Amino acid sequence: MTEKTPEPFQFKASDVQVHKRETVFQGFFRMDKLLLSHPRFDGGTMSEFTRELFVRGDATCVLPYDPVRDEVVLLEQFRLGAIGRDQSPWLLELVAGMNEEGEKPEEVAQREAEEEAGLSFDRLEKICEYLVSPGGTTEMVYLYAGQVSTENAGGLFGLDHEHEDIRAHVFSATEAFDMIRDGRVNNAAAIMAIQWLQLNRDRLRSEWSRP
Repeated sequence: MTEKTPEPFQFKASDVQVHKRETVFQGFFRMDKLLLSHPRFDGGTMSEFTRELFVRGDATCVLPYDPVRDEVVLLEQFRLGAIGRDQSPWLLELVAGMNEEGEKPEEVAQREAEEEAGLSFDRLEKICEYLVSPGGTTEMVYLYAGQVSTENAGGLFGLDHEHEDIRAHVFSATEAFDMIRDGRVNNAAAIMAIQWLQLNRDRLRSEWSRP
């Protein structure tokens, strides 16, 4: 008889042993160095090993969607991490911001909508929350869709003291879907939110169009 494979998540956070942790860089972001060990699936224990951890706060990202006009708002801005690739480092992204201590994701969504796009959400629907790159960073993203009117949307936004320079664009939902397909939009949060919209578009146009 074949031995049954154990169910996932047999280990917990408490099973990880952190023997040493030190901050090796503190600037705009923080980098910690950890010495750790943990149980193995075969019943043994992993020998002690070192990893660097990019310590970054959680963030909230929102896709603004007008169910009446069937349009979305995407923000164009410079992103350092895209330098050196065969593309422009100005990306099309969602409304987004870092969660301050004690702040709810819905509060972040409304604050950033005003600062980055001059928008206000009539309602928010949570899509999911996900770890951005858990092999090396702590960041969790809370992903939403938000109801807006795009009638007067678009323009230039951003806070000078945060070195933001943002152009808000209005696209039809169909064009947003096309931009996922052809790679004009290639960052994770925007891809996930726009694909979610493809699955939920008809429902939102029905539910969100009612008072």
